[in-house]
Amino acid sequence: MRGSPPPSHPLRVTTAPDAGSPADPDFVLEHGHRRAREHEVLRTVVGSGLHGIAVEGTDDHDEMGVHVETPEQRLGVRRTSEHYVARTQPEGARSGPGDTDLVLYSLRKFLRLAVKGHPTVLLPLFAGEDDVVVLRETGRRLRELGPSLLSQESGHRFLGYLRSQRDRVAGAAGRGVPNRPELVAAHGYDTKYASHALRLALQGLEVVGHGRLTLPMPAEEREVVLSVKRGERSREQALDLVDLHARRLEDLLASGRSPLPERVDVAAVDAWSTAEHLAHWRRAGLLG
Repeated sequence: MRGSPPPSHPLRVTTAPDAGSPADPDFVLEHGHRRAREHEVLRTVVGSGLHGIAVEGTDDHDEMGVHVETPEQRLGVRRTSEHYVARTQPEGARSGPGDTDLVLYSLRKFLRLAVKGHPTVLLPLFAGEDDVVVLRETGRRLRELGPSLLSQESGHRFLGYLRSQRDRVAGAAGRGVPNRPELVAAHGYDTKYASHALRLALQGLEVVGHGRLTLPMPAEEREVVLSVKRGERSREQALDLVDLHARRLEDLLASGRSPLPERVDVAAVDAWSTAEHLAHWRRAGLLG
């Protein structure tokens, strides 16, 4: 495991919309809610660094963590957030090289998103050991659960995300314009956004075709994505690549050849989550 690099600025804490005020004394300055940090069980690098497609001097540093809520947070009557964010930049400001963004989910919310096949949430389950920052017993068991959280629904989610990003790169009506004017000025389009659309297509193919997610990306695929990100292909060439692999993913999903089930066994995940919450609470001395 490797530690998180020191951020260039103190992390600023924000919360999900349903959370309490950041002025609440339970919030701390670095990585979010105090109780969430105390019961963090897994955190890994995510983003371009994890995929192996970071371009030196252009990418920020992203991490994602999972915490187990206390019995009071889960069973009590007071509202608590299941989602905390800490950033070195103020909310609304773009992160840049040297900045760190951390997202911290409750175990329950993380599992809900993973069951639906959310591409980014799947990353901590398959990150290599060198990209693991925090790993405790429940986190280790969560990573072991990872393959059973993949399904064909994951493939459909990859497809939905890549289509959305592809349309924004293409300037489709009703889609917002990516906020990287320096890339548009240099290459005629947002190369970073286009590279992420292509990455999603390639990773979706691996997930649906083989029931796994290799991180960092395999070298050949990584180089294709980097050629787009570095602006070595025109927008039309980049979009053609995205469309080619998106069609391959669509065809694979329609073919019935995937080794994955159509959907995750939610009842089994429910049972796992219940048992792991109880086990964590016992280990932490939170049950009488």
